[in-house]
Amino acid sequence: MDLADGLIDHPYDVYARLRDSAPVHRITGPDGTPAWLVTRYEDVRAALGDPRLSLDKAHATAGTYKGFALPPALDANLLNMDPPDHTRIRRLVSRAFTPRRVEHLREPIRRTADRLLDGFGPHGTIDLVAAYAAPLPITVICDLLGIPDEHRLDFRVWTDTLVAPDPARPGAGREAVVAMLGHLTRLLADKRVEPADDLLSDLIAVRDEGDRLTEDELMSLAFLILFAGYENTVQLIGNAVLALLQHPEQLAALRKDPARLPAAVEEFARYEGPALFGIRRFPTEDVTIGGVTVPAGETVWVSLSAANRDPARFPDPDRLDLGRDASGHLALGQGIHYCLGAPLARAETEVAVGALLERFPELALADEDIRWRSSLRARGLLALPVTY
Repeated sequence: MDLADGLIDHPYDVYARLRDSAPVHRITGPDGTPAWLVTRYEDVRAALGDPRLSLDKAHATAGTYKGFALPPALDANLLNMDPPDHTRIRRLVSRAFTPRRVEHLREPIRRTADRLLDGFGPHGTIDLVAAYAAPLPITVICDLLGIPDEHRLDFRVWTDTLVAPDPARPGAGREAVVAMLGHLTRLLADKRVEPADDLLSDLIAVRDEGDRLTEDELMSLAFLILFAGYENTVQLIGNAVLALLQHPEQLAALRKDPARLPAAVEEFARYEGPALFGIRRFPTEDVTIGGVTVPAGETVWVSLSAANRDPARFPDPDRLDLGRDASGHLALGQGIHYCLGAPLARAETEVAVGALLERFPELALADEDIRWRSSLRARGLLALPVTY
């Protein structure tokens, strides 16, 4: 199966056909090599929690997985690790993303949202991704990390380049990685000299106190928090607003009862989450998934988006229903690898959508021709033109 065939423009139709025909499919992965794709909810959930399915690329059979090559200083991150290293590093950084700490960030998130919305003026037409959904999370995550204002646009451009590479610029991704690594190296060096009240300074302190955090792990953590903290939330906010504008009855219900917003965010994540394709794993031994035996060392992709539209778990899954109990969705992962920044992503999406609807009661799509980013890594919009 060629994944490029229809997956970007009509992913849920493709996934529905796959779920209906078989639990696990032999495919050509995004890197051009053979892989296995898991699409049914129960199988995906079980696979995410199976310790025999490793994140570590060292378990891949030689020549069977290519992927995007990061330098060692960025590759030693939580997305490529198993316990005990994963457990150790996650513990060191998890205190920055506890629900209690995230609650304290709601006010600054709302201030950022209001400032961005102030720039819209009282009425007009605007690209909501460029003017709101993207700058809000990059501001929040850079504030958290302690990245100076003058570098924030650069980090946003580099991250966008990595998520949706331009086929006309085959070397752009590598250039973005080199540039990001250089800036992070200089930034960490500066914060060693002048620590501040930010997460990067805290991570440096942990490293320098000898808590078994290597220099590559420190750099990789900074990269991952910045990359994932920005990218996932951009998609969540943009996709949530689009879903509401395409379902006016749901938008009206939410305007009538804004207290439903926290539960609505869960439905937004289930309905149109930020991960289009899946999470990759490598079996450390032969593993049976949905009755199919996958040999050790081969690549397995578990599709969160396909699982979240599985009618066996969510009745009428292709319908946006803000009254639905969307708990149990897998948009942010499951088990020990559950998204570390999930509380922050939820808070940002809730505040961003709430502030937008409060400010502009006449918000509407300016163009019905919606274009999605040409990326299997992220389910996100190229633009979201709206009138207000």
